[in-house]
Amino acid sequence: MSKGPDFEQFRVTKGEDFNLGDFPTKIPNLYLDETDYLEKLGKYRDDLHEMQLQMYAHDRYAMLAIFQAMDAAGKDSTIEHVFSGVNPQGVDVYSFKKPSEEELDHDFLWRANTLMPGRGKIAVFNRSYYEEVLVCKVHPEIVTKIQRLPERAVKNMGKLYEQRYDSIRDLEKHLHRNGTHVVKFFLNVSKREQAKRFLSRLDDPEKNWKFNEGDLSERQYWDDYQKCYQKAIRETATPESPWYIVPADSKKNMRLLVAAIIRFEMKKFHLAWPEFPQEHRDALTRSRDVLMKELEKKPKG
Repeated sequence: MSKGPDFEQFRVTKGEDFNLGDFPTKIPNLYLDETDYLEKLGKYRDDLHEMQLQMYAHDRYAMLAIFQAMDAAGKDSTIEHVFSGVNPQGVDVYSFKKPSEEELDHDFLWRANTLMPGRGKIAVFNRSYYEEVLVCKVHPEIVTKIQRLPERAVKNMGKLYEQRYDSIRDLEKHLHRNGTHVVKFFLNVSKREQAKRFLSRLDDPEKNWKFNEGDLSERQYWDDYQKCYQKAIRETATPESPWYIVPADSKKNMRLLVAAIIRFEMKKFHLAWPEFPQEHRDALTRSRDVLMKELEKKPKG
């Protein structure tokens, strides 16, 4: 497998000095032309497909890939283009939208915990439990009026969010200890590029369905969201469960980077096809001999 693009500059494993403004939203193209882009992305897909099969056969590890971003950053299309080559039985994609009444009757991590990947599989979260320290901080009325928490829990909102960071860190540590590797992506789109993509949705009848008037109202909170993302990444970036701040103004660059990063993170499993003991190999040989003898017989008639 080729080395791929340099993404070290986008990885965050210690959040103490993290500043979102230090990370670019645009970089030079990672491909020469459309043909080169498709070839590179296709190679990554092939690699991910084989590695997931090995992961399934190995039956020790799982992967959780989390995608967070502002609206129109390209989460849906990136997930589609990167994972479309993986065996559909080996990857599950979940979109986290407005919680249901059942979900609101449980703690804030409950709905995510019910969707964690089994060994050998990849789960992709389009948004995630991180919304609980993002949109909930920008709109605290979600916590105080909708989530039905005990009164003591909402008396000190600052403490509540610190406890949520603790819970998220503990969850990701627990997952890592038990074989589920967590890798988190913030698709870093600029405010100007978001405006262009909103206009594209408005001007193209085939994209009108993608636009919601609420998207524009949320844009007014851009700076608040940036602060919340910065805080969340500072609090939860670790070597075991890193964040990647991926430039998102170019969708093609973004897809190539995400695919290369997923491949890099999966290589940490040191995957290989299972090696069987001699007794099992002998059984395979006997089975092969039986089938070969059957095929060597001339069919009747």
